[in-house]
Order: sequence, then structure tokens, then C-alpha cells
Amino acid sequence: MTTIDTASDIIDRLVPEDLMARMDQRAPGYDRDNTFFDEDFDELRATGFLDIAIPTEFGGHGCGLDAVAKAINRIARVAPATALAVNMHVYWTGVAADLYRQGDESCRFILEEAAKGKVFAALHGERGNDVPLFLSTTTAERADGGWTLNGHKIFGSLTPVWDYGGFHAMDSSDEADPRMVHGFLPREADGIEIVDTWDTIGMRATQSHDTILSDAFCPDRLVARVCPPGLAGADLFHVAIFAWGLTGLSTTYDGLARQAFDLIVETLPTKTSIALRGGSMAHHPEVQHLVAEMRMALDGNEALLSKVATDWATGVPHEDWPIRILSMRHRVINESFGVVDRALDLSGGAAAFKRNRLEQLFRDARMGRFHPGNTLLAHELVGKLSLGIDPDAEQRWG
Repeated sequence: MTTIDTASDIIDRLVPEDLMARMDQRAPGYDRDNTFFDEDFDELRATGFLDIAIPTEFGGHGCGLDAVAKAINRIARVAPATALAVNMHVYWTGVAADLYRQGDESCRFILEEAAKGKVFAALHGERGNDVPLFLSTTTAERADGGWTLNGHKIFGSLTPVWDYGGFHAMDSSDEADPRMVHGFLPREADGIEIVDTWDTIGMRATQSHDTILSDAFCPDRLVARVCPPGLAGADLFHVAIFAWGLTGLSTTYDGLARQAFDLIVETLPTKTSIALRGGSMAHHPEVQHLVAEMRMALDGNEALLSKVATDWATGVPHEDWPIRILSMRHRVINESFGVVDRALDLSGGAAAFKRNRLEQLFRDARMGRFHPGNTLLAHELVGKLSLGIDPDAEQRWG
């Protein structure tokens, strides 16, 4: 009889308990020393985690967004920065896998290269661009057999290990018909300079340095899309990036919040007060109230994450997918921050010390609100799309 592994079996094999314990032990050191999570990365690669979303016919594990979100959440419960960074690779393989299943082989090379052990990263962040993916400050000029790129990318997670950087850039050679170019730069390409800038409040182990492109060349074979800018040019490629990227981000911060919840719930029964006549702070009514609020927030996160990830993985044809994805990202990340914030309130000041794990989790949680789909863009897009207003209209406000 042939045994078919369930998603839970695959997750248990790719992120086993003993590995989680080691990642948990190493996370504070990576944060303190502001270093990349080399050991975590090597061990996750060895288990095959980086191949979790690659279809089985390419040698991967064939997991959809629902299973991948659970696996990343599991890592985030012990090592949030590790989860955040590996998501940047996994989401590209997930996007490519979804396109491949729909008969679109424009990103087949991602699956082929990732199956060989190559690592993909996202080079979408840019200063002065609050609409990432759909607009760009990076320029693309047509060249023989490809595109020449010039620009300054920020927040390049996985900088120490990536082999291909997924980028977007603007071709404005025809002012009446500008085009967005979406492709992947090989690390060995000329004109790529990594600038060591990553000294941040949180998620320090991601080592998300700046990447400067100076006449960097991307061949046509590594270009996935050339399309109009804005949402007018969006297709499954773009929406899949939203689905995989933002769900991965959201489940990371939910996992982080669950770690904070577990830590504070474990601590409160041992926290005493002379005003409680020998009882612990767990008996304080306001403590119980705050713990209840935290648990309710986490239950809401779980339901929303599960709904979005499962619907996407099973192909539910929602016409309003961008709204659902942005709403999920906004709600889950903000609720997660609130959980960690309450955990610090309940710590009674103990979390002010660097030796307390909650101090690191609080800093890491704050980073979530910087990610794409932040409160400004989420409310603009969700509001306009709900009202039937063209989000690409020249005048964004008024």
C-alpha cells in the first residue's frame, strides 16, 4: 500500500521539533549580534523546506499556500526573522507553481532553478515609491536580448544568500505607453552592488541590505512580465505575489504574537503581588481581561489566515481577491502587534530588559507595519476598489 503524506506530515518533516528548539535558542543571538541566520538557513535547506511549494514533478513537496502558511507560522513561533526571510524565497516558488498549474510557464525557470538549490529574493522596496510592484523608481531600458536596469532597491531580505533577485522597473521610453518590467537578476550580473545598511529596530537576522543597480542587465529569458503600470496591468502573476507574499508576511507576525502570548501566559501564574494576599497576578481581573483580548485576537487571526490561504489554495474564484488579501494583511499584522503590545503591559516592566525575549519580539513586531500593504496603501486600495473608483486615476486624492 502506498502511503500519501498529509500536509501536516510534510510540515513535521520539514520543520521538526528538534530544529525548532535549536532555532529558538539561536534567535536571540542573531538579533543581538545583527547577523544572518546562517545555521537556521542551512538546516532548513537540509530538510528540504525551501522546496515546500515546488510541485512534485520538479522534485518539491507540492504544498499550496494553506500548508506553506502553517509551516512559516511554525518557524515564526520560535524565530520570526528566519520565518520572514525564508518566506521571500518560498513565495516566489509558490507564485511560479500557481502559474504553472494554470498553464502559464512564464516563471517555470524559477521552479527549475529553485529545484537545483538556487535561492530567490525580492527586490521590490524603493525609497519614494509607496505603490510597490505597480510603479517603480528603477528604470528599465531596452537592450539587445534583455533590459538594462538602474535604481536603488531597499529591504532586500536574504542578501547574504540569494542567487536571483526578483525586481520590477519602469520603461518610460514611450511617455504615452510606459511599461513595467518584472524579472529576475542573477547575482553574478554586472552592475549589482550590495550596500550594508541593515541595522534596524527589529527583524535583524533577515539582513535585508540595499541593492544598487547600475546598468545591470537582465536577459529576456528571466523576464516574467512586461505590462502596463498600475493595477491596469495586473494579472495572476501580480495577484499571486500579493497572495503568497502578504499571507507569508501575515502568518509570520501571527506566529510571533503566539510566541509572546505563550511566554506571558506561562509567566503570569508565577508573578506575585502583595496586594493579592499570596495569589498570583493571574487572578487579577484586568490581567484576565487583557489575556482574553489577546486570545480573541489570535483566534481571529487564525480564522482569517486560514480562510484566505485555503480559498487561494483551492482556487475559489473571488472577484475581489486584492481586497481580501490586503484586508487580511492589515488585520492580522495589526492584531499581532496589539497582542505583543499587551504582553509587554502584562510583563510589569520585565520586558524592558534585553535579556527578556519579549523585548525582542516587541521590536520584531513593529517591523510588520512597514511591509507593503501598510495602513496608508491598504485603506486607499480597499476603499477605492470597494467604491468602484479606479485606483490608477492620475489624481489619487480628491
